[in-house]
Amino acid sequence: MRIARVHHSGAISFAVVEGDEVAELDGPPIGAMRFTGNRAPLSECRLLAPVLPSKIVAVGRNYAEHAAEFGGDVPEEPLLFLKPSTAVIGPEDPIRKPAGVTRLDHEAELAVVVNGLVRNADEEAAAAAILGYTCGNDVSARDYQATDGQWTRAKGFDTFCPLGPWIETDIDPYGLRIQGRVNGEVRQDANTKELTFPPAFLVSYISKIMTLLPGDVIMTGTPAGVGPVEPGDTVEIEIEGIGVLRNPVVAGG
Repeated sequence: MRIARVHHSGAISFAVVEGDEVAELDGPPIGAMRFTGNRAPLSECRLLAPVLPSKIVAVGRNYAEHAAEFGGDVPEEPLLFLKPSTAVIGPEDPIRKPAGVTRLDHEAELAVVVNGLVRNADEEAAAAAILGYTCGNDVSARDYQATDGQWTRAKGFDTFCPLGPWIETDIDPYGLRIQGRVNGEVRQDANTKELTFPPAFLVSYISKIMTLLPGDVIMTGTPAGVGPVEPGDTVEIEIEGIGVLRNPVVAGG
């Protein structure tokens, strides 16, 4: 099942994508889902960020080759940081390069969407608490990340967390090809089987630190090949079995 947030006929709603149509849901896709009976052509809908999380928990250095390209090792435990909910944008929304940022990087990631309240869960319960997966881009101001000593500013600007195009609920997250492309050029090309800490483990681990709420997102880390983008570029994140998340880059304020 592919769950999306769509704008159609002046209204925003959650919907299930069924071929070239969408079937409207009566509320967020948490717990038992109910359909309104309304349908619309997908071509007439604007896809929005598929979820509005209370928080985004991101994981650093979760692919060994990415850790190595920045001169580090994979940590013994997940390296966590937070991105604000205000960083979230959807497909085709512009990523804004802030004034003063000298290097803005793309980071292709598998994003986990949580279904329900999760606290102190073991891996079995954590796996059951996953609604599905979407494409994510952990946009990063690399120069600020290097100078600040912590990552809040570098990772937290508005537009720095593109998500989409939808949430795929019926997929095995292991063994999916993941690519990051800029203007059609492949920069990142890896497989989620290379993740050091897989999704269910991450949900369990994080739930023992902080309560995860319905709709929260976990960014599972990026593979090697991250690089700079500039206004005028178009970034595409593609994950096998999910889809393509596309965003242009523009100059910010």
